[in-house]
Amino acid sequence: MSRVTRRLLVLAMLGILWIPPAGAAPQPVLRIVFPEGYSVRQMADQAAHVRRIAIERRGVTPVLSGKGYAAAAAQAKPPRAFARYLRQPSIEGFLFPAGYEFLPSSTPASLVGRQIETFEQRWRTIDLRAARAKKRTPYDVLTIGSLVERETALAGERKLVAAVISNRLDRGMPLGIDASLRYGVGVEGTRPLTAAHLRSSTPYNTHRFAGLPPTPITNPGLPSLRAAAAPAAVGYLYYLRRPNSLRHFFTASEAEFCAKALEFGYRGC
Repeated sequence: MSRVTRRLLVLAMLGILWIPPAGAAPQPVLRIVFPEGYSVRQMADQAAHVRRIAIERRGVTPVLSGKGYAAAAAQAKPPRAFARYLRQPSIEGFLFPAGYEFLPSSTPASLVGRQIETFEQRWRTIDLRAARAKKRTPYDVLTIGSLVERETALAGERKLVAAVISNRLDRGMPLGIDASLRYGVGVEGTRPLTAAHLRSSTPYNTHRFAGLPPTPITNPGLPSLRAAAAPAAVGYLYYLRRPNSLRHFFTASEAEFCAKALEFGYRGC
């Protein structure tokens, strides 16, 4: 048996490749894209969405489904290299966001496995020397990367947001990141946070509790991971989104931050 044939058989056993019987029509190649910053729940929703499109537009019914993806993700295990750093069991953060081709017969577990494998490949390109100097674990970097991913849409601000997070961690200050609280209480970004939410005892409430949340809150892309591993060398402790803009205002001064919050029309400090 040739090396190529053995490889094809292995792929077939994993559910990644389907070998049709003699005379059978080949299966169409389908594609799913997971954007950077999607949580596991959002990825499951994306799988359900892609399945509907395949049924309605391609006339095929994939094995992949939203429920199947969620179940496969729940059963998946993080890479072994991270096992000793986990605060609680979670696959969040390890499902690398990218585009993946699959066949109608491909299983949800095979897709989740490829995402974890891709994460491991990309993770090996991250330079962790600066993080080690700060005594940050790899899981800390991954969690910070997930926060950075949700906090800014501009490439030029990723290292600045990472710097704010790092500086606050160094000082024992609560991070005060709404995206983490939203993840913990299950409130989507389009709905307002209430006073009750801000008082929540969820460990993802970084307004109440100092330190990082117990798990990543999303699956970050490579730029956010690199920013988390090597934040900008600045003293910023605060940032605030400018009105009608994707850009943020950064400062090391609480007084200046509060003044800008009032100027921008946000709630006072």
